[in-house]
Amino acid sequence: MSYPRLLLLCPGQGDQHPDMFKLARSSPAASALADPLLAGTNLDGDIYANRKAQPLIVAATLSMWQAIRDFAPPPALVAGYSIGELSAYAVTGAIAPEQAIALAAQRAQLMDDCRRAAPGQALLTITGLPLASASTLAIAHGYHLSIETGEDSCIVGGPAVQAEQLQQAIEANGARSKRLPVEVASHTPYMQSAVAPFAQALRAATFQVAQAPVLAGIDATPVTDRGRAVDTLSRQLAEKIRWLACMDAAAEAGITVALELGPGAALSRMLQNRHPQIASRSVADFRTLDGIHKWLERAFES
Repeated sequence: MSYPRLLLLCPGQGDQHPDMFKLARSSPAASALADPLLAGTNLDGDIYANRKAQPLIVAATLSMWQAIRDFAPPPALVAGYSIGELSAYAVTGAIAPEQAIALAAQRAQLMDDCRRAAPGQALLTITGLPLASASTLAIAHGYHLSIETGEDSCIVGGPAVQAEQLQQAIEANGARSKRLPVEVASHTPYMQSAVAPFAQALRAATFQVAQAPVLAGIDATPVTDRGRAVDTLSRQLAEKIRWLACMDAAAEAGITVALELGPGAALSRMLQNRHPQIASRSVADFRTLDGIHKWLERAFES
C-alpha cells in the first residue's frame, strides 16, 4: 500500500500581481508576517522590478504557507523555481521567514549589480524545439540556457540586442518565442559575480534543521544540509535550472499530491502536464483557505 506524499511548490518571478497577498492575509498568522513588510509598499507599482519582485514573491509564498501550515500535511519534499528555491528552505523551517525575505532582497541587489556591470540583458522563452536544438540556436546568438522547463521548452538569457534576431531564428525553425518582462539574465554566466557574495550572505544566515528535503534546481537532488544548501542556492544564480529534472525527481520520489503556494499556478500546471498521476493544484485555484483545506483532505483520503 502506498501512502500519500505531499510536494510543496514555491514559484519564481512572472505571476506576481497586486492581490497576491489577499487570500493568505485572511489568516491572522499570515497577516502578522505580511503586514509589517507591506506597510508603505505600493503593490500597484513596478512589482516586476527585480529589487521589488524577489522579496515580495518570497513574502507572498511564505505568508501562504503560514496561512495553511496548521492544516496542511507535512511535506515529503519541497521544490522552488528560481527565487522560489530560497522560499523552499523557509518552508522547511531551515531559514526563518524574515531572514529569507532579507536574503531575497540581497539576492536581487547582487543580480542588479551584475546587470549594471553588463547592461542590456534579456530572457526569452523557446517552445517547440528539443532542448539540444534550442541550446545550439541560443549559443549561436550569444544566449545561454537559463531554465529547462520541458523536453521541448526552455528559457534562455543573453544580450537584448540579439533578442529579435534569435526570435526570428526560432520562428524560422518552426518554434515559438516570447520575451519575458525581466531585464536580468538569471541562471546564466551573466550572474557569475553574484555567486560568491550571495554564498557569503547565506553562510552568515542562521540555518535550522530542515523538516523536509529541498530539491536543488541545478541538479534535481534532495538537499537537507546547510553546506549543500549554501552551495546550490548560490550556484543557481549563474547556472541553469533543471526544472524538468526536478519534476521527474518528484515523481520518482513517490509524490502523489502537489500544492503550489503561489502567486500563480505555472508550476502546478507544468507538473500536472508532465506527471498527470500527481494531483497538482495551486492555492491560486481557490477562493478561500477552507477550499484549500478541503481539497487537501480529499487528496489524502483517496
